[in-house]
Amino acid sequence: MKIAICIKQVPDTTDIKWTEHNTIQREGVESILNPYDVYAIEAALKIKKENNAELTAITMGPAQADEILRKAISVGIDNGYLISDKKFAGADTYATGSTLSAAIKKILPDFDIIICGQFAVDGDTAQTGPTVAGMLGIPQITYVKDIESIDEKTVTVIREVEDGIEKITAELPVLLCVLKKDDEPTRAKINGIINAKKSEIKTLGIDDIGLSPENAGLKGSPTYVSKAFRPVQKHRNIAPTEASSESQVQYLFNKLKELGALDNNE
Repeated sequence: MKIAICIKQVPDTTDIKWTEHNTIQREGVESILNPYDVYAIEAALKIKKENNAELTAITMGPAQADEILRKAISVGIDNGYLISDKKFAGADTYATGSTLSAAIKKILPDFDIIICGQFAVDGDTAQTGPTVAGMLGIPQITYVKDIESIDEKTVTVIREVEDGIEKITAELPVLLCVLKKDDEPTRAKINGIINAKKSEIKTLGIDDIGLSPENAGLKGSPTYVSKAFRPVQKHRNIAPTEASSESQVQYLFNKLKELGALDNNE
């Protein structure tokens, strides 16, 4: 069984900077492995343990993104590929999906499963995984909470939805978008860290994956960010100082009345 895990290096949320095109600056910025991708890696490791699968991590980003590939290898991922080219810069979720799907076709054309994190914390759109599935013409299951079973032809998962959970079975090949799990993430051991440092991270550019420049980066992005800003706090928080719940309710009532939120007759 062959599994591709799409992971992403995201800027530390305390150190976000913007480019002239209102896209997030990634080069030279302190970055981390996207938290949801940690659980995608965990899901892949579980499959590997139970099904003797070969795991290949793929990330798209600047040269420094090879750090997260080595981190993935240190906990048990077998191979790492960095998809990096200046022509990929400024990609929206559609162009990112085009790039990743082209890379997967090149690197692992006979894949059985693709695993992604449900969200990336630098965008929170949850669109890239489904876009990859659509471009590859395979089924997808989102909001995967747990993988229950896998055989040669199908996978059965537990999916979290608004009003409960669902059990879904899909035919392979399939793409899974994984939610946060309750299990503690696997920690790298000394041998894993040594192996990660020695491992070759293969880098592929736009020509290597056979993608047209018109379908990549800013050129291949049908959407764009017109403005990026931090919200400004317009109201001051007020906390009642009274101890009893009755006095706090009265305090809140008086404040709402003072602000005109209540009818004077109430």
